[in-house]
Amino acid sequence: MNGLKEFGDFEIITWELKMPSNCIHKRILRIFEFKFALFKIKKIIKLHQPDMVIAERTTSYGFLAALSGVKPVAIAQQGKTDLWPKKSILLPLKKVIQHYAFQKADLIHAWGPVMTISMIEAKVDMSKVLVLPKGIDLVQFANKNNADPEKICAIVTRSLLPEYRHDIILKSFGILNQKGIDFVLTIIGDGTQLSKLKELAKKLKIENKVNFTGRIPNTELPKLLQQSNIYISMPTTEGVSASLFEAMACNCYPVVTDIIGNQSWIKQRENGQLIPVDDYEMLADELIWSFENSEHRNNAVLKNRKFVEENANYNTNMKIIADKYHQLINTNSPN
Repeated sequence: MNGLKEFGDFEIITWELKMPSNCIHKRILRIFEFKFALFKIKKIIKLHQPDMVIAERTTSYGFLAALSGVKPVAIAQQGKTDLWPKKSILLPLKKVIQHYAFQKADLIHAWGPVMTISMIEAKVDMSKVLVLPKGIDLVQFANKNNADPEKICAIVTRSLLPEYRHDIILKSFGILNQKGIDFVLTIIGDGTQLSKLKELAKKLKIENKVNFTGRIPNTELPKLLQQSNIYISMPTTEGVSASLFEAMACNCYPVVTDIIGNQSWIKQRENGQLIPVDDYEMLADELIWSFENSEHRNNAVLKNRKFVEENANYNTNMKIIADKYHQLINTNSPN
Protein backbone atom coordinates (compact mmCIF):
# COMPACT_ATOMS: atom_id res chain seq x y z
CA MET A 1 0.00 0.00 0.00
CA ASN A 2 2.84 2.38 0.83
CA GLY A 3 4.41 1.66 -2.56
CA LEU A 4 1.18 2.45 -4.41
CA LYS A 5 0.76 5.69 -2.47
CA GLU A 6 4.37 6.71 -3.07
CA PHE A 7 4.78 5.73 -6.72
CA GLY A 8 1.21 5.93 -8.01
CA ASP A 9 -0.42 8.63 -5.87
CA PHE A 10 -3.17 6.18 -4.92
CA GLU A 11 -5.67 6.76 -2.15
CA ILE A 12 -6.42 3.36 -0.61
CA ILE A 13 -9.46 2.13 1.29
CA THR A 14 -8.96 -1.23 3.01
CA TRP A 15 -11.29 -3.95 4.21
CA GLU A 16 -10.55 -7.39 5.68
CA LEU A 17 -12.24 -10.22 7.55
CA LYS A 18 -12.14 -9.65 11.29
CA MET A 19 -12.33 -13.25 12.54
CA PRO A 20 -8.95 -15.04 12.75
CA SER A 21 -8.65 -18.67 11.58
CA ASN A 22 -6.25 -20.06 14.19
CA CYS A 23 -8.62 -22.74 15.54
CA ILE A 24 -11.53 -24.83 14.23
CA HIS A 25 -14.23 -22.84 16.08
CA LYS A 26 -12.95 -19.49 14.79
CA ARG A 27 -12.44 -20.95 11.30
CA ILE A 28 -16.14 -21.88 11.15
CA LEU A 29 -17.13 -18.37 12.26
CA ARG A 30 -14.75 -16.92 9.64
CA ILE A 31 -16.50 -18.96 6.92
CA PHE A 32 -19.84 -17.45 7.98
CA GLU A 33 -18.27 -13.98 7.97
CA PHE A 34 -16.91 -14.66 4.48
CA LYS A 35 -20.40 -15.70 3.32
CA PHE A 36 -21.83 -12.27 4.12
CA ALA A 37 -18.71 -10.26 3.24
CA LEU A 38 -19.88 -9.28 -0.24
CA PHE A 39 -22.73 -7.19 1.21
CA LYS A 40 -20.22 -5.17 3.25
CA ILE A 41 -17.91 -4.77 0.27
CA LYS A 42 -20.75 -3.57 -1.99
CA LYS A 43 -21.68 -1.00 0.67
CA ILE A 44 -18.09 0.32 0.76
CA ILE A 45 -18.01 0.45 -3.06
CA LYS A 46 -21.27 2.40 -3.19
CA LEU A 47 -19.92 4.88 -0.64
CA HIS A 48 -16.45 5.45 -2.13
CA GLN A 49 -16.83 4.61 -5.85
CA PRO A 50 -13.30 3.18 -6.23
CA ASP A 51 -11.42 3.16 -9.54
CA MET A 52 -10.23 -0.42 -9.05
CA VAL A 53 -10.16 -3.30 -6.56
CA ILE A 54 -6.96 -5.04 -5.42
CA ALA A 55 -7.04 -8.32 -3.49
CA GLU A 56 -4.50 -10.78 -2.12
CA ARG A 57 -5.08 -14.56 -2.15
CA THR A 58 -7.03 -15.94 -5.09
CA THR A 59 -9.27 -18.30 -3.09
CA SER A 60 -10.72 -15.72 -0.68
CA TYR A 61 -10.32 -11.97 -1.17
CA GLY A 62 -9.60 -12.47 -4.89
CA PHE A 63 -12.96 -14.22 -5.29
CA LEU A 64 -14.75 -11.41 -3.43
CA ALA A 65 -12.98 -8.82 -5.62
CA ALA A 66 -14.14 -10.68 -8.72
CA LEU A 67 -17.73 -10.59 -7.42
CA SER A 68 -17.57 -6.92 -6.43
CA GLY A 69 -18.62 -5.57 -9.83
CA VAL A 70 -15.75 -3.07 -9.95
CA LYS A 71 -13.41 -3.04 -12.94
CA PRO A 72 -10.47 -3.38 -13.13
CA VAL A 73 -9.62 -6.12 -10.62
CA ALA A 74 -6.04 -7.04 -9.67
CA ILE A 75 -5.47 -10.18 -7.62
CA ALA A 76 -2.30 -11.69 -6.19
CA GLN A 77 -1.54 -15.33 -5.51
CA GLN A 78 0.20 -15.63 -2.15
CA GLY A 79 2.10 -18.88 -2.36
CA LYS A 80 3.23 -21.51 -4.82
CA THR A 81 -0.52 -22.17 -4.96
CA ASP A 82 -3.43 -20.82 -2.93
CA LEU A 83 -5.04 -24.30 -3.08
CA TRP A 84 -3.87 -25.20 0.39
CA PRO A 85 -3.82 -27.41 2.43
CA LYS A 86 -3.83 -30.16 -0.18
CA LYS A 87 -5.93 -32.52 1.98
CA SER A 88 -8.59 -29.91 2.78
CA ILE A 89 -12.17 -31.08 2.29
CA LEU A 90 -12.83 -27.61 0.84
CA LEU A 91 -10.27 -28.08 -1.96
CA PRO A 92 -12.83 -28.78 -4.76
CA LEU A 93 -14.73 -25.62 -3.75
CA LYS A 94 -11.50 -23.62 -3.59
CA LYS A 95 -10.66 -24.72 -7.15
CA VAL A 96 -14.02 -23.42 -8.42
CA ILE A 97 -13.61 -20.14 -6.51
CA GLN A 98 -10.05 -19.67 -7.78
CA HIS A 99 -11.04 -20.41 -11.38
CA TYR A 100 -13.74 -17.71 -11.18
CA ALA A 101 -11.29 -15.19 -9.67
CA PHE A 102 -8.67 -15.93 -12.36
CA GLN A 103 -11.30 -15.57 -15.09
CA LYS A 104 -12.66 -12.23 -13.89
CA ALA A 105 -9.32 -10.61 -12.93
CA ASP A 106 -7.82 -8.01 -15.24
CA LEU A 107 -4.36 -8.48 -13.74
CA ILE A 108 -2.91 -11.41 -11.80
CA HIS A 109 0.26 -10.97 -9.76
CA ALA A 110 2.83 -13.76 -9.61
CA TRP A 111 5.61 -12.57 -7.33
CA GLY A 112 7.99 -15.07 -8.95
CA PRO A 113 8.23 -17.84 -11.57
CA VAL A 114 7.25 -20.56 -9.07
CA MET A 115 3.73 -19.13 -8.90
CA THR A 116 3.17 -19.35 -12.64
CA ILE A 117 3.36 -23.18 -12.60
CA SER A 118 0.02 -23.63 -10.82
CA MET A 119 -1.48 -20.82 -12.92
CA ILE A 120 -0.54 -22.61 -16.16
CA GLU A 121 -1.99 -25.86 -14.75
CA ALA A 122 -5.21 -23.95 -13.98
CA LYS A 123 -5.28 -22.75 -17.63
CA VAL A 124 -4.98 -19.07 -16.68
CA ASP A 125 -4.75 -16.54 -19.52
CA MET A 126 -1.03 -15.81 -18.99
CA SER A 127 -1.25 -12.52 -20.88
CA LYS A 128 -2.97 -11.17 -17.73
CA VAL A 129 -0.13 -12.31 -15.43
CA LEU A 130 2.58 -9.93 -14.21
CA VAL A 131 5.61 -11.88 -12.93
CA LEU A 132 7.42 -9.45 -10.66
CA PRO A 133 8.31 -9.41 -6.94
CA LYS A 134 7.15 -6.44 -4.92
CA GLY A 135 10.79 -5.89 -4.04
CA ILE A 136 12.54 -4.69 -0.93
CA ASP A 137 13.89 -1.33 0.22
CA LEU A 138 17.57 -1.44 -0.77
CA VAL A 139 18.36 1.68 1.24
CA GLN A 140 17.01 0.14 4.44
CA PHE A 141 18.50 -3.28 3.64
CA ALA A 142 21.92 -1.84 2.85
CA ASN A 143 24.96 -3.55 1.35
CA LYS A 144 26.89 -4.00 4.62
CA ASN A 145 28.26 -6.89 6.63
CA ASN A 146 29.45 -6.48 10.19
CA ALA A 147 29.60 -10.18 11.09
CA ASP A 148 32.45 -11.67 13.09
CA PRO A 149 34.61 -13.34 10.38
CA GLU A 150 36.02 -15.86 12.87
CA LYS A 151 32.80 -17.81 13.43
CA ILE A 152 29.50 -18.80 11.89
CA CYS A 153 27.02 -15.98 12.57
CA ALA A 154 23.75 -17.44 11.31
CA ILE A 155 20.31 -15.85 11.23
CA VAL A 156 16.77 -17.20 10.78
CA THR A 157 13.95 -14.72 10.13
CA ARG A 158 10.91 -16.96 9.58
CA SER A 159 7.91 -17.27 11.93
CA LEU A 160 8.22 -19.97 14.59
CA LEU A 161 5.69 -22.31 12.97
CA PRO A 162 6.05 -26.07 12.27
CA GLU A 163 6.31 -25.65 8.49
CA TYR A 164 9.51 -23.57 8.84
CA ARG A 165 11.36 -26.46 10.52
CA HIS A 166 13.38 -24.53 13.10
CA ASP A 167 13.93 -27.85 14.91
CA ILE A 168 15.94 -29.09 11.91
CA ILE A 169 18.10 -25.96 12.07
CA LEU A 170 18.73 -26.43 15.81
CA LYS A 171 19.66 -30.11 15.31
CA SER A 172 22.22 -29.13 12.67
CA PHE A 173 23.80 -26.65 15.09
CA GLY A 174 23.82 -29.39 17.72
CA ILE A 175 26.11 -31.31 15.35
CA LEU A 176 28.31 -28.23 14.85
CA ASN A 177 28.56 -27.85 18.61
CA GLN A 178 29.62 -31.49 19.02
CA LYS A 179 32.35 -30.88 16.45
CA GLY A 180 33.65 -27.90 18.41
CA ILE A 181 32.74 -25.34 15.73
CA ASP A 182 32.10 -21.85 17.11
CA PHE A 183 28.84 -20.15 16.15
CA VAL A 184 26.09 -17.80 17.17
CA LEU A 185 22.55 -18.44 15.92
CA THR A 186 19.96 -15.64 15.94
CA ILE A 187 16.32 -16.70 15.58
CA ILE A 188 13.96 -13.80 14.98
CA GLY A 189 10.20 -13.86 15.39
CA ASP A 190 7.48 -15.52 17.41
CA GLY A 191 5.10 -18.42 16.93
CA THR A 192 3.57 -21.58 18.33
CA GLN A 193 6.89 -23.48 18.44
CA LEU A 194 8.83 -21.03 20.66
CA SER A 195 8.74 -23.00 23.94
CA LYS A 196 9.48 -26.32 22.17
CA LEU A 197 12.44 -24.80 20.35
CA LYS A 198 13.88 -23.33 23.55
CA GLU A 199 13.61 -26.76 25.17
CA LEU A 200 15.32 -28.38 22.18
CA ALA A 201 18.17 -25.87 22.34
CA LYS A 202 18.70 -26.80 26.01
CA LYS A 203 18.57 -30.50 25.21
CA LEU A 204 21.22 -30.01 22.51
CA LYS A 205 23.32 -27.94 24.97
CA ILE A 206 23.44 -24.95 22.62
CA GLU A 207 21.08 -22.59 24.49
CA ASN A 208 23.99 -20.21 25.28
CA LYS A 209 24.75 -19.84 21.56
CA VAL A 210 21.16 -19.39 20.36
CA ASN A 211 19.47 -16.01 20.67
CA PHE A 212 15.65 -16.04 20.41
CA THR A 213 14.86 -12.33 19.88
CA GLY A 214 11.07 -12.66 19.72
CA ARG A 215 9.15 -10.33 17.45
CA ILE A 216 11.10 -7.19 16.50
CA PRO A 217 10.25 -4.01 14.57
CA ASN A 218 11.09 -4.37 10.87
CA THR A 219 13.41 -1.37 11.21
CA GLU A 220 15.73 -3.44 13.45
CA LEU A 221 15.97 -6.35 11.02
CA PRO A 222 18.61 -4.92 8.62
CA LYS A 223 21.10 -4.40 11.47
CA LEU A 224 20.72 -8.02 12.62
CA LEU A 225 21.11 -9.30 9.05
CA GLN A 226 24.24 -7.19 8.62
CA GLN A 227 25.70 -8.78 11.77
CA SER A 228 25.25 -12.24 10.20
CA ASN A 229 27.21 -14.05 7.52
CA ILE A 230 24.79 -16.94 6.81
CA TYR A 231 21.01 -16.85 6.34
CA ILE A 232 19.10 -20.10 6.92
CA SER A 233 15.53 -20.96 5.89
CA MET A 234 14.24 -24.56 5.91
CA PRO A 235 10.51 -24.45 4.99
CA THR A 236 8.73 -27.42 3.47
CA THR A 237 7.07 -25.16 0.89
CA GLU A 238 7.87 -21.68 -0.41
CA GLY A 239 6.39 -19.08 -2.73
CA VAL A 240 8.52 -15.98 -3.19
CA SER A 241 10.35 -15.13 0.00
CA ALA A 242 10.93 -11.46 0.79
CA SER A 243 13.02 -12.70 3.74
CA LEU A 244 15.44 -14.33 1.30
CA PHE A 245 15.75 -11.13 -0.76
CA GLU A 246 16.38 -9.11 2.42
CA ALA A 247 19.17 -11.47 3.44
CA MET A 248 20.70 -11.41 -0.05
CA ALA A 249 20.64 -7.60 0.00
CA CYS A 250 22.53 -7.53 3.32
CA ASN A 251 25.36 -9.85 2.19
CA CYS A 252 24.13 -12.94 4.05
CA TYR A 253 25.02 -16.19 2.30
CA PRO A 254 21.76 -18.17 1.78
CA VAL A 255 21.39 -21.78 2.92
CA VAL A 256 17.82 -22.82 2.10
CA THR A 257 15.67 -25.86 1.34
CA ASP A 258 15.94 -27.52 -2.05
CA ILE A 259 12.38 -26.76 -3.15
CA ILE A 260 11.07 -25.15 -6.29
CA GLY A 261 10.36 -21.77 -4.68
CA ASN A 262 14.04 -21.40 -3.74
CA GLN A 263 15.44 -22.98 -6.91
CA SER A 264 14.21 -19.90 -8.84
CA TRP A 265 16.81 -17.78 -7.04
CA ILE A 266 19.50 -20.09 -5.58
CA LYS A 267 21.84 -22.48 -7.43
CA GLN A 268 23.70 -25.09 -5.38
CA ARG A 269 27.21 -23.93 -4.45
CA GLU A 270 26.97 -21.05 -6.93
CA ASN A 271 25.19 -18.33 -4.98
CA GLY A 272 24.03 -20.38 -1.98
CA GLN A 273 23.28 -23.89 -0.75
CA LEU A 274 20.20 -26.05 -1.34
CA ILE A 275 19.37 -28.61 1.36
CA PRO A 276 16.81 -31.45 1.07
CA VAL A 277 13.80 -30.96 3.36
CA ASP A 278 14.46 -32.12 6.95
CA ASP A 279 18.06 -33.24 6.27
CA TYR A 280 19.76 -31.68 9.30
CA GLU A 281 22.96 -33.70 8.81
CA MET A 282 23.46 -32.31 5.30
CA LEU A 283 22.57 -28.87 6.60
CA ALA A 284 25.37 -29.15 9.17
CA ASP A 285 27.83 -30.31 6.49
CA GLU A 286 26.88 -27.49 4.10
CA LEU A 287 27.12 -24.87 6.86
CA ILE A 288 30.68 -26.03 7.57
CA TRP A 289 31.53 -26.02 3.84
CA SER A 290 30.03 -22.55 3.40
CA PHE A 291 31.97 -21.10 6.31
CA GLU A 292 35.29 -22.73 5.39
CA ASN A 293 35.04 -21.60 1.74
CA SER A 294 35.06 -17.89 2.52
CA GLU A 295 36.26 -16.82 -0.94
CA HIS A 296 33.33 -18.60 -2.60
CA ARG A 297 30.96 -17.12 -0.04
CA ASN A 298 32.26 -13.59 -0.54
CA ASN A 299 31.92 -13.84 -4.33
CA ALA A 300 28.42 -15.26 -3.98
CA VAL A 301 27.11 -12.48 -1.74
CA LEU A 302 28.37 -9.85 -4.21
CA LYS A 303 26.47 -11.60 -7.02
CA ASN A 304 23.37 -11.85 -4.84
CA ARG A 305 23.38 -8.16 -3.99
CA LYS A 306 23.64 -7.31 -7.69
CA PHE A 307 20.79 -9.72 -8.47
CA VAL A 308 18.53 -8.11 -5.87
CA GLU A 309 19.40 -4.62 -7.14
CA GLU A 310 18.44 -5.64 -10.68
CA ASN A 311 15.37 -7.78 -9.93
CA ALA A 312 13.92 -7.00 -6.50
CA ASN A 313 14.34 -3.25 -6.06
CA TYR A 314 11.22 -1.92 -4.31
CA ASN A 315 11.55 1.52 -5.94
CA THR A 316 11.76 0.07 -9.45
CA ASN A 317 9.18 -2.69 -9.11
CA MET A 318 6.52 -0.68 -7.26
CA LYS A 319 6.72 2.01 -9.98
CA ILE A 320 6.08 -0.69 -12.62
CA ILE A 321 3.12 -2.05 -10.62
CA ALA A 322 1.65 1.41 -9.97
CA ASP A 323 1.97 2.35 -13.66
CA LYS A 324 0.28 -0.92 -14.66
CA TYR A 325 -2.63 -0.16 -12.31
CA HIS A 326 -3.06 3.32 -13.82
CA GLN A 327 -2.99 1.80 -17.29
CA LEU A 328 -5.75 -0.65 -16.30
CA ILE A 329 -7.85 2.15 -14.77
CA ASN A 330 -7.50 4.29 -17.90
CA THR A 331 -8.41 1.33 -20.15
CA ASN A 332 -11.55 0.60 -18.11
CA SER A 333 -12.59 4.24 -17.67
CA PRO A 334 -15.90 5.12 -19.39
CA ASN A 335 -14.29 8.43 -20.45
